[in-house]
Amino acid sequence: MTYKSGFIAIIGRPNAGKSTLLNALLHQKIAIMSPKPNTTRNNIMGILTTQDTQYVFIDTPGVHKPKHELGRTLNKNAYTAIAEADINALIIDITQPFGSGDEFLLDRLRGSDVPCLLLVNKIDLLPKQQVMERLLKWQSVFPFDEIIPLSALKEENLSELLKVIRSYLQEGVQYFPQEMISDHGENFRISEIIREKILFRTEEEVPHSIAVVIENREDTKDKIFIQALVIVERSSQKAIMIGKQGSMIRSIRIAAQKELKKMLKKPVELELYVRVEKDWRNRENKLKQFGYRELDE
Repeated sequence: MTYKSGFIAIIGRPNAGKSTLLNALLHQKIAIMSPKPNTTRNNIMGILTTQDTQYVFIDTPGVHKPKHELGRTLNKNAYTAIAEADINALIIDITQPFGSGDEFLLDRLRGSDVPCLLLVNKIDLLPKQQVMERLLKWQSVFPFDEIIPLSALKEENLSELLKVIRSYLQEGVQYFPQEMISDHGENFRISEIIREKILFRTEEEVPHSIAVVIENREDTKDKIFIQALVIVERSSQKAIMIGKQGSMIRSIRIAAQKELKKMLKKPVELELYVRVEKDWRNRENKLKQFGYRELDE
């Protein structure tokens, strides 16, 4: 039996379904999800190991027109994944018409000489005729090696997707141990879960201005104690984060504790603090400090 392995970059516009797809393929939550654009801020590796294949998926930040240094860093990291992948898998939300942002992303893919798959997500939300019209447009602008319809949310057609990906992978070694499912440690996942709870509860500029840093963690036999710092850019955002009589920060803490208990399989006591760091998204030293370093292409 031929053993195959390789790196598959999952790329696309914000909110196309990249993280939903990664979690569905791994059958567990590797990447956080929310309706807010650019929920994913890091290249997150999800590793699926079967008897004859190791699929190393890389969930990338949604490529967008950046307004801050953070946005430019996120785009660069997505481009690095494209440049280094064995297969590029472009996922699109078929309910959205083809636009200039898609053309911008395709220009990046044109510079790559590896197989490129088009993953057509959310096909169940449009009439068949409209799906066909939009697919014809995509086929006319780029020579995709395969087009695969799927529903990441409903986990439809994923076994077919894995079969197609395997057919394009080369014979190779097992890069990571059987039990390893991600390249990010527990503390990263803890900070991301806290950030996810903030994304669901805040509006406008606030969710985009947030960073979460784990300051302290103590594991005992009976529970885990975590102190985390929530970074915002302005005093007005700090007031929103705390809420009237601490109501907002309390609801975030309770929701995060509940999910962390499930993930860590132990009761969790979480303390959250809010700090203002003016314009941190444009400050390179702060980006690095908060875990948003630029990857080398």
